[in-house]
Amino acid sequence: MDGELGKFYDAIENPRASRNELPILRGEELRTYMREVRERTLEVLENADVENDAEDPRMRDGFVYEMLIAHEHQHNETMLQLLQMVDGYVPPVLGDVPAARGETGLVPGEMLLIPGGLCRIGAPAGGFAYDNERPQHEVELADFFIDRAAVTNGEFAEFVAETGAEPPLYWARDDDGWVSTTFGRRAPLDPAAPVVHVDHTQATAFAAHAGKRLPTELEWEMAAGGADPELANLDHESFEPLRPSDDPRAESTWDARAMLGDVWEWTSSDFEAYPGFEPFPYPEYSEVFYGDGYKVLRGGSWATRRNVVRTTFRNWDLAERRQIFAGFRCARDAE
Repeated sequence: MDGELGKFYDAIENPRASRNELPILRGEELRTYMREVRERTLEVLENADVENDAEDPRMRDGFVYEMLIAHEHQHNETMLQLLQMVDGYVPPVLGDVPAARGETGLVPGEMLLIPGGLCRIGAPAGGFAYDNERPQHEVELADFFIDRAAVTNGEFAEFVAETGAEPPLYWARDDDGWVSTTFGRRAPLDPAAPVVHVDHTQATAFAAHAGKRLPTELEWEMAAGGADPELANLDHESFEPLRPSDDPRAESTWDARAMLGDVWEWTSSDFEAYPGFEPFPYPEYSEVFYGDGYKVLRGGSWATRRNVVRTTFRNWDLAERRQIFAGFRCARDAE
């Protein structure tokens, strides 16, 4: 409809630092164009055959359609990262906000022993997944311990008090203790809810202070096996992490709580290709980010759309990023 616009929305060609200077559409002109594009898109989908195999692998099983939907949903979370900084922004929460949860029954720092052995990592060949989740392969893991739940606000506040460490982004002091300042409000922090807005260095320092470490992404994926996204705090329904549910159906096969939702969880792993990796549908999606510059996060956050989350999903970001909805849980070697 306007072929010239494409070059402005090319994330590879336009670095973040200069995007605010681009002559992109704005205001009502933007909304009108979006409506027209959406109408045209729905007309195309009416006649699309996603059931039959196609010669082009990008079209097979409707891959390109699902990828575009998932990609748009991932940008929902990116926009929320910006909106949380806007003073006075009131989240347009639709429907019933989940009620605050009661006692979790968790012991601070409680850990689970995960028996080692051969573990299948990555997404199977069928169904939708990104190229960096494939090919599925087996790895040998040693026995390890992992926290039953993510590190909480209360635990991190104690760490800050004991060490003088920098608090998470958007934390501020008031007469009663720490409060969150996101979305232009000053809300008391639930000490039993997962801590959020910590970078990789803060997470690593906390783990070391506790005599632990961050899990590798392979350990995280093994411990998350069986976690159900339908029972997780996702889809920006709550607009904040919630204390873990005591519903046993929300646990992983290994009894770990809230492996999905609430906060992305930092791991110790660099973002690297799996053995036998093949870029698809284009090299710029994953391959250009491989290396020691990016750390892997797992599990999704309260702001992640439910259809995006799976235990094999690999998110990655720079270690210094704190505005993302990231927390962590700890691990340690089995003795």
